[in-house]
Amino acid sequence: SRENPKPFLFEVLILLYRCHSKEFCLWTFCGAGRECVSTNRGEPVCRCLQHCDESEHWVCGSNNKSYRNHCELHRDACNTQTKVHVEHRGHELTKTNVSPIVCFLSDRDWLREKVIQWIQSEMESDLLVLKASLSSNVLQMYFQTYDNGDSQLDSKEFLHFLSHNETALNLTYSDALETNLLLRSLCADALIELSDENADWKLSFNEFTNCLTPTYHPPERQCALEEEVFEDGAEAQKECNKCVCACGNWVCTALTCNEEEEEEEEMTEEEWSRRVAELNAAQVDFYSSALTKCLLSAHFIVID
Repeated sequence: SRENPKPFLFEVLILLYRCHSKEFCLWTFCGAGRECVSTNRGEPVCRCLQHCDESEHWVCGSNNKSYRNHCELHRDACNTQTKVHVEHRGHELTKTNVSPIVCFLSDRDWLREKVIQWIQSEMESDLLVLKASLSSNVLQMYFQTYDNGDSQLDSKEFLHFLSHNETALNLTYSDALETNLLLRSLCADALIELSDENADWKLSFNEFTNCLTPTYHPPERQCALEEEVFEDGAEAQKECNKCVCACGNWVCTALTCNEEEEEEEEMTEEEWSRRVAELNAAQVDFYSSALTKCLLSAHFIVID
């Protein structure tokens, strides 16, 4: 028997405090972006993470912000008290770098009209009329000039024909020359497709003539998607890539969205909350058992 039980009880209380303050967080689960810490009274509380690891697995949040990894996204959601989920992997994509360069119907028709005006103006020249009389007509003269001998104009030859008059090709998409040259090439292809009856991406003389006949009115082509019809210039999103309807075709960017196959879906804040509640409930019995063991351990140490 003990003469004074107070030292024993005091030591038990100290051990209980240590168990409670240092190990209680092992049995407490917090939501994403949060961590468990002990208060001055030894009570566990969940607070927003102070720091995340520096691993780079960039994600784009539903708030249009880029985060270094999932942890940073959830930490920011906790600090701002907002709901944020992962939209896609990688940096946040802005409109400027996801919009494909396309030739719209208006670009195609503008280019065609300029070429027709250019040919008509040259036909009014006495010098060209003389040349035309020797070549039967102006269009045939140009066709024969740029044809490589197979009686057809492919995309490259047709583009050379259009380049005969640079002012007719003053299509401007941006300040970058390379980008404008690409737009010029795309519109040349759109003109070929306009009158390419056999779909071989080459123009025979008859197809070439039909393309540049002033009385011909090009059709207003549309784009189809999932049983819906979209007008020229309409946009659609496919994962992280943007698609644009241009001259009856969908043109999309080719950005890599997610290289990981069968990636586990990101849990929402509501799912996280339910999961945390389940985990905390499952720990009640474990905590009671651990607390009992802590008391027994304290008693055993004092007795020895």
